[in-house]
Amino acid sequence: MSEIIHGNCIEVLKRLDENSIDAIITDPPYELGFMGKSWDKSGIAFSSEVWSECLRVLKPGGHMLAFGGSRTFHRIAVAIEDAGFELRDTLMWVYGSGFPKSHDVSKAIDKKFGAERRVIGQNQYASRRPNPMNGTIYNYNADGYDISHNLENTAPSTPEAQMWEHWGTALKPAFEPIILARKPISEKNIAENVLKWGTGGINIDDCRVETDDTYSYPNGPGGCKSGNFHYQSRADTPAQSNPLGRWPANFIHDGSEEVLKLFPETNSNSAARFFYCAKASRKERGENNNHPTVKPLALMQYLVRLVTPPNGIVLDPFSGSGSTLIAATREGFKYIGIELNEEYIEIAEKRLQAEQPLFEYSDS
Repeated sequence: MSEIIHGNCIEVLKRLDENSIDAIITDPPYELGFMGKSWDKSGIAFSSEVWSECLRVLKPGGHMLAFGGSRTFHRIAVAIEDAGFELRDTLMWVYGSGFPKSHDVSKAIDKKFGAERRVIGQNQYASRRPNPMNGTIYNYNADGYDISHNLENTAPSTPEAQMWEHWGTALKPAFEPIILARKPISEKNIAENVLKWGTGGINIDDCRVETDDTYSYPNGPGGCKSGNFHYQSRADTPAQSNPLGRWPANFIHDGSEEVLKLFPETNSNSAARFFYCAKASRKERGENNNHPTVKPLALMQYLVRLVTPPNGIVLDPFSGSGSTLIAATREGFKYIGIELNEEYIEIAEKRLQAEQPLFEYSDS
């Protein structure tokens, strides 16, 4: 039976059986104090203790995917490695919906001197759209900067502020790293480990990127041994479409206009099609979901599918509002979610009830 367990993840993990989990997919705190949330500055994600417990309950060869922030993911990666995991790769989740949390240096200088800035007009925003991280509607200008709290154009009042006009303190966030780690195998080789535990491999074919491109085998049909297909280069080699799609990459994007502009055009199509696109819908958060870091379900389903073996159990020790658990349900897997915040559990319950009629909730 799939379940959500209320409690501190370290204490709850200690109650789970050793070698009982097939895959871990989680979005832990980035330890940034995001939006003033106390759970995002506890230091737990930097502690190897929680990851050591994750290692213990994971089957040998089992994979873990853990999100991180661009500023702090290295600390999470080190803690995961210190716990005994093998770091296998780092995936990049690239999106166009981020907004810069930058401090206006010129305005700060005028404020320091107590100088009132002159209003010279109104900012003209190009669009109003929700931030997928928290659902809030923001005003964006043509450059993609959030101007919700800066709808007036002002001019510097002091010479010092004039000198530092147009200087800020942060870049626009556009990606989040996802650490791919694996518990060391217990058998002599990967084949024996997979046969014993059912874990150790990555589900390549079910995570290939669909494509309509025309391909050919370099040595004729059946001549490609590696599974990597190439564009038609010989006139005597019959071209055909690869029905399996492209090999999954460690790059995933959201298909937004901002991201698509980064890719060159190839054969009248964007090169963005070479990589998996995980778009978010506005409805998938569910009603009254105030969790600030909800991930797109298409992204979470892809990650769950990538590393979870058939009939596997997915664990999320920081389950939040339940996106990993919903993804596991949609992909046909059982799940165990652990969450300290009861409000988020209630949100996850409502979202899961829309996916399946029965699930279990346990209090610590």
